[in-house]
Amino acid sequence: MVTMIPPNGRGSRSSGTLLLADISGYTSFLNGVAEAHRALIIDADEPPAAYAAISGLLDATLAALEPTFRLVKFEGDAVFTIADGNLPRGEAVLDCVRACYDAFREQLGLAESQWTCTCDGCIRIRGLDLKFVLHHGEYVAHRIAGREELAGPDVIVAHRLLKNHARDLVGDRPYALLSDATVEALDVPLEGMLAGVETYDDLPPLRVRVLALA
Repeated sequence: MVTMIPPNGRGSRSSGTLLLADISGYTSFLNGVAEAHRALIIDADEPPAAYAAISGLLDATLAALEPTFRLVKFEGDAVFTIADGNLPRGEAVLDCVRACYDAFREQLGLAESQWTCTCDGCIRIRGLDLKFVLHHGEYVAHRIAGREELAGPDVIVAHRLLKNHARDLVGDRPYALLSDATVEALDVPLEGMLAGVETYDDLPPLRVRVLALA
């Protein structure tokens, strides 16, 4: 017999700026470490230092975004955050992103300076970098298993934008991609940004702006 759980309310509707900070090169790095140190992963009491390095990078990323953005959840190689109260505006939006990127690079430099293994897997730590996606819109906050979750079409859009064509505009560089909805809602200056359009099968075309961070 299946026990039915009664509904706990419809949640609350609000609007804000969704920001995802995603570590590029994450999968290649951890897969390389796993391949190079398979015996260590299986037999050692503690996991390889690569996992601690990733944790440090995610912690530094979140710390730099707070308190402007608050954590929704960690999503593997990404930090999912939202600004839904005193929203940043204008240049302050880009200042927050740049400060976060600088904190990430500083933490990465620290990790590299303490790295001792130079195998083909571990050396991939040098290929780690950070990219940002920002999208402004509405969402529904509700609780699942005691944790806040965000849902709604704009939450889906923000995550879809992680798969984009920003590299076609800025090349192999870290970047921040902002939907036009974000630019308009927060009065973000367009100087230095390149315009693009992202298309997905089940969404209308999304106009975006891309800023190279290095």
